[in-house]
Amino acid sequence: MKFVTAEMSSEIFVGLVNEAETQFLPLNKASERKSGSKDFPETMLECIALGDTFIQKVNNLLDWADSNGDVFLPIKSVKLLAPIPRPSKNIFCVGKNYADHAIEMGSKDDIPEHIMVFTKAPTTVIGHKETVLSHHDLTEELDYEGELAVIIGKEGKGIKREEALDYIFGYTIINDITARDIQARHKQFFIGKSLDTTCPMGPWILHSSAVENPNRLNIQTTINGEIRQSSNTENFIFPIEEIISVLSEGMTLEPGDIIATGTPAGVGKGFKPPRFLKKGDVIDITVEKIGILSNKIQD
Repeated sequence: MKFVTAEMSSEIFVGLVNEAETQFLPLNKASERKSGSKDFPETMLECIALGDTFIQKVNNLLDWADSNGDVFLPIKSVKLLAPIPRPSKNIFCVGKNYADHAIEMGSKDDIPEHIMVFTKAPTTVIGHKETVLSHHDLTEELDYEGELAVIIGKEGKGIKREEALDYIFGYTIINDITARDIQARHKQFFIGKSLDTTCPMGPWILHSSAVENPNRLNIQTTINGEIRQSSNTENFIFPIEEIISVLSEGMTLEPGDIIATGTPAGVGKGFKPPRFLKKGDVIDITVEKIGILSNKIQD
């Protein structure tokens, strides 16, 4: 199941994309037609918080919708927003989680022994095919980072590593766009990672039931069709189970929390000379099973 937040005629709603990615089912519109009432919350965060109840209700609706095909809409008729357009807290981001990326940003000495975590502000989030501001008045070193992101599905603290995957609602794609010069100037990550529009996310959330092993997914980033990043999440230094377990040791994780799991080698700063993003550049990030997140830098 691929869950989206979509907009049509100024109305925003949660929906489900079909396997072919050509149609989508607006959950409340379909449930209202089926039973006369809107049986789903209005936002993705509220739906996720329902846990298994939400998935059961979706499955029941799908059984009915399969024999009432006209309740599906062409996906081209809606605008896909970020699956969680406004996260309830900062996005958790894991730094240098691929050894080759740590090396390209410095040397083997930069490969971390412990998980590095920083955050991006909720105001950074935009959706699939939305425009990324160039921020040309603030930075000359805008860079891309293609990443698999985890969406937490239920509350947990002190989560055991062997139980961590049970806490995941689903997976999406994030582009952790970074102003490298601002990052270097302030000697920390937050400001250089939190410019408006620098967290494209989407195009949807793939439910966890569709991913047997999130630590074994191909990931690729292209700029204007040129492959810059190509790896597999099996190259994580810290697998997803460990990330969730460590984050939850003294901090409660909540439904809808977003964790970006790190980026592989091939970022713009890693080239000699660096190849930072320019106005008009199109960034496509593909993660196996999920799909493609595409965004363009403001002209």
